Amino acid sequence: MQSGTPVLKNYIDGEWVPSKTKEFLEIRNPATDEVISLYPLSLPEEVDAAVEAAKKAFWGWRTTPIPRRVKLMYKLRYKMEERAKELAKVITTEHGKTFEESLQEMGRCLEYVEDACTVTETMRGSYTEDIAGGVDEYYIREPLGVFAILPPFNFPAMIASYFVWAVACGNTVVVKPSKYCPNTMIEIARLVEECGFPKGVVNVVNGSGSEAGNRLITHPDVAGVTFVGSSSAGLKIYQAACAHGKRAQCQGGAKNHLVVMEDAQLDGGVIRNIINSCFGHVGERCFAGSNVLVVESIYEEFKEKFLEAARKLKLGYGFDPGVTLGPVVDREHLNGILKEIENGVREGAKLLMDGRNARVEGYPNGCFLGPTIFEAEPGMRIFEEEVFGPVRCLKKVKDLGEAISIIDRNKYGHTAVIYTETGKYAREFIRRVNTGQVGVNIGTPAPIAFYPVGGRKISGFGSTRGRAADAVDFYTDKKVVVCQWLKSIDLSKDDSFVW
Repeated sequence: MQSGTPVLKNYIDGEWVPSKTKEFLEIRNPATDEVISLYPLSLPEEVDAAVEAAKKAFWGWRTTPIPRRVKLMYKLRYKMEERAKELAKVITTEHGKTFEESLQEMGRCLEYVEDACTVTETMRGSYTEDIAGGVDEYYIREPLGVFAILPPFNFPAMIASYFVWAVACGNTVVVKPSKYCPNTMIEIARLVEECGFPKGVVNVVNGSGSEAGNRLITHPDVAGVTFVGSSSAGLKIYQAACAHGKRAQCQGGAKNHLVVMEDAQLDGGVIRNIINSCFGHVGERCFAGSNVLVVESIYEEFKEKFLEAARKLKLGYGFDPGVTLGPVVDREHLNGILKEIENGVREGAKLLMDGRNARVEGYPNGCFLGPTIFEAEPGMRIFEEEVFGPVRCLKKVKDLGEAISIIDRNKYGHTAVIYTETGKYAREFIRRVNTGQVGVNIGTPAPIAFYPVGGRKISGFGSTRGRAADAVDFYTDKKVVVCQWLKSIDLSKDDSFVW
C-alpha cells in the first residue's frame, strides 16, 4: 500500500467503514499513470454487512410516504447539479474521457434523478369497482427489498445512478462500483449522506466482481440485481440470479452498425456525427458506432472524408484544451484492445488507420490509442465482436437490404443507425432491424431518461429494460387485491347519509 494514497472506504449503514482486507487494487489516472486511490477487495463479511444494513433499513424506508422520498431525491438532484463540475473532474481523472464529455455524462445523470422523482405518478396502482356484485379489485405497486446495483466503468456516474429508481420506489440498495472507476460512486455516496437519506438506504461496498459481486448476486437477502457490462458477464449474472430466485435486469454489450445511404448529407454534418458516434467517450460506450456500412456508390467519397475527420481528432489528457480523444481506461484494457487489432490484421482486415504506438507529449505513460480504422468483412472477429475502444470498421454494401441482413446476422442487438433523407429507406430500416434502439441521422440514439433503454439478442437479458417505466416495473411488484364486505348496511336508517 502506497503511503499517502487515499484508500477507499465502504459506505455501510450511513458510516464510512475501512475494509479489513489486505488486498487492494491501484486506481490510476489513465493519462498520467498516477495512482489516485486504492480500491479494497472487501471481505465476504463486509458485503454481508452492507446487505444486512440495507435489509434493516428497508421497512422503514418502504413505509416512508412517497412525497417524502421524492423530496430527498430532489435534494440529491440539487446536490449533484451543484457539484457537477467536481464530479466531472473525478470522472475524467479516473476514466480518461474529456472533461466536456464528463460534463455531458453528469447532465444525463441529473435527468435520471429527475425521472426517478416522478414515482408519485409512475407508482400509481389501478382500481376497478364492482367486478362482481359487491366485489372490487385493484393492484398496488410494492417495493421488494434490497437490490444490488453493479455498474460498469464507462459511465461511472450515470449508470451507477440507476440506484435512484430503486430507492425512489421504496427499496434499499447496495452498489458495488467498478474496480476501474470507483471514485465517482464514492463521491455520489457522499452527496447521499449530505442529503440526509436514512442510514442503510444506500450502501456502497468495494470489491471484485468474482467475490463481492457474486456474493451480492447470490445473497439470500437480495431481491434483485441490476447489471450493465459485457454480454458474457451479463449472461452469467442473469443465470446465477435466476437460479437463486432473484429478479435480474442485465444489459450486455453491443456491436452497433451505422448505415450510410447514397443520399446522406455527408457535408451537412453526417461525417461529424459519425465521428462522434465512433470515437466519443473514447469509444467506450455501448451506443458507440462500431461498423459503418456504406452503399457502394458513395463508399470511396465517404471513406476519404471519414479518414480525414478521424485524423483531426486530438489525442491527449481530457483536461487539456482542444483534446477530443482521451486515453482508454487502463493498461490492462489497452493491452486487450491491442490484441484485437493484431488479430484483425492476421485475419486479413485492411488497416486503414493505425492508432497504435500513439504518443502524447507530456504523458509518456498514458494509455493512449489513436483512432484505428479497418476495412473488414462479416465473419472476421474484428467485425463481429465488441471492441470497447476507438477501433472501428468500414464495409462497402450493395444496398439497404444487404446492410440490414448484416445487422440482423450479428449476435448483438443493441443499436442500429441509418443516414438518409429518404423516408422509405428510414421506415423500412426502422421496421426490419432487430435492435433495441434505432437512430435516423442520429449516430448515438441514447434514449432520454424517461424512455427505456436496452438491447435484444445477447445485448440484454431479462424481460425489462433499464430506466423510466421499465425501472418502476423492475423495482416493484404488483400486488392484486380482490375484496368484498359481507356485512350489509341499511343506509336508509343512517341519518348521516344524505340522498
